[in-house]
Amino acid sequence: MSVHQSSNIKRITTHILQEMKNRGEKISMLTAYDFSMAGIVDSAGIDIILVGDSASNVMAGHETTLPITLDQMIYHATSVVRAVKRAFVVVDIPFGSYQGNSSEALRSAIRIMKESGAHAIKVEGGSEIKESVVRILSAGVPVMGHLGLTPQSIYKFGTYTVRAKEEAEAQKLIEDAKILEECGCFAIVLEKIPAALAKKVAETVSIPVIGIGAGPDVDGQVLVVHDMLGITQEFKPRFLRQYADLRTTMTQAVENYITDVKARSFPTEGESY
Repeated sequence: MSVHQSSNIKRITTHILQEMKNRGEKISMLTAYDFSMAGIVDSAGIDIILVGDSASNVMAGHETTLPITLDQMIYHATSVVRAVKRAFVVVDIPFGSYQGNSSEALRSAIRIMKESGAHAIKVEGGSEIKESVVRILSAGVPVMGHLGLTPQSIYKFGTYTVRAKEEAEAQKLIEDAKILEECGCFAIVLEKIPAALAKKVAETVSIPVIGIGAGPDVDGQVLVVHDMLGITQEFKPRFLRQYADLRTTMTQAVENYITDVKARSFPTEGESY
């Protein structure tokens, strides 16, 4: 029986996510950054909600994910957690809050967990951040890894193109996935890498592997909710399937409201006290 269909499931946990991988059930994951959107996504039956540092782009209008702060991530995460009754909530630790200093990484993770009530954190990188991952896990905080295209390193990459196409980088990615699993991470996100490589990683590690632009042969998929719903129209990579055109719907609704106000047809007598 699907977890989504089971009335006995009150809350998704790391244990349930592992069971889903073990039996071959795909894991669904979307981002959310506010109370209203999180409530809609959760009630629809999503398995994981990611409070992503992509809030820097879609909520604040920044070009990259780098400017968003730890305080801002906690604000978004707190808003999401208040709305969620079933999904497993993961929060990105933002750039500059964990790299190179495991003590700071632990403080950041603990702040997110204590102040927002989230269920796990996510960090980008492999062997380079191993010490931080181990330190966070030692405090009992579940950690999701993120490999491939890691947006917090965009200035190092210099491009948003597909990662790990060359043998050396592909081999390092596989080794990093093994390191994250050995450290104790409960899952890994693979972003924008060749589908064949993503399949190999999903078969190599025993923990769930969630893809975004990583092909169909992983354990689940994640998209940014604003992209998937067609609220943002400028970002249209190959891996994005748009399930609605809410930008057009919302624009038409606002235009209709303006027309009614200008024409004095809103509010009517029935809409007045």
